Amino acid sequence: MLTLFQIDAFSDELFKGNPAAVVPLESWLSDELMQQIAAENNLAETAFFVPISQGQYQIRWFTPACEVPLCGHATLASAFVLFNEMGVNGEQVVFHSKSGVLTVTKLGEQLQLNFPQIPAAMVADELIPADIELGLGVPVANVLEATNQDDPVYLVVLDSVQQLRALTPDMNILARLHPHSVLVTALGEEGSDYDCESRFFLPSYGIDEDPVTGMAHCILAPYWSRQLEKASINAYQASKRGGAMHCKLLAAGRVLLSGQGKKYLSGHIHL
Repeated sequence: MLTLFQIDAFSDELFKGNPAAVVPLESWLSDELMQQIAAENNLAETAFFVPISQGQYQIRWFTPACEVPLCGHATLASAFVLFNEMGVNGEQVVFHSKSGVLTVTKLGEQLQLNFPQIPAAMVADELIPADIELGLGVPVANVLEATNQDDPVYLVVLDSVQQLRALTPDMNILARLHPHSVLVTALGEEGSDYDCESRFFLPSYGIDEDPVTGMAHCILAPYWSRQLEKASINAYQASKRGGAMHCKLLAAGRVLLSGQGKKYLSGHIHL
């Protein structure tokens, strides 16, 4: 019998942000079983973690279809569980992952993730896949590519927030871009609380649209910080559930992502 939590990450209220399942373990299950659990949970990600020493954990993340090398919202959800459900003392936990060491610091109600920046480089016009434009249903000209290990992402910069929010992508076409997912962004509206907005589509990974994505902001933060010439940005992911994130660039290729969590459920998995 395993304990299961579901946390709405990057939100301070239920039914907002991005729901993640969290399964604390004493030792690793088989990859096949963890994938089956993630598929059964049918959330964007299920996080599994194993303690290795005081305040130190190994963490892995699975979508309903595959394992991924980095996930922000399920890391925040895991830290929320450790601080609020498992009695961890102190203000910081450290996760060891396929993307290196990730720390989460408790700052009042906020949880601050220290993650790697993921730089994006321009894609030459002649190399932009036609399926990006076909799948999004709008003209695209400004396309970049970012890669975190074997997890490549096309970053598409649109002309306006209105255009971004009105997108109704053809997921079958976007899935043909595999292994790439598609991150779409636009400059925040004048007078808005947000410097930028985004949406993130990953149909070939079993997620048509991710509600709020920490990993995506590892790409967005350095891009928009460079464009706006500011070290800190306020970002909004304009999915149906929606969620806000504060991002701050650090030296040595790191970025701080801050948000809250809200517990939705706890229970048990019977194997």
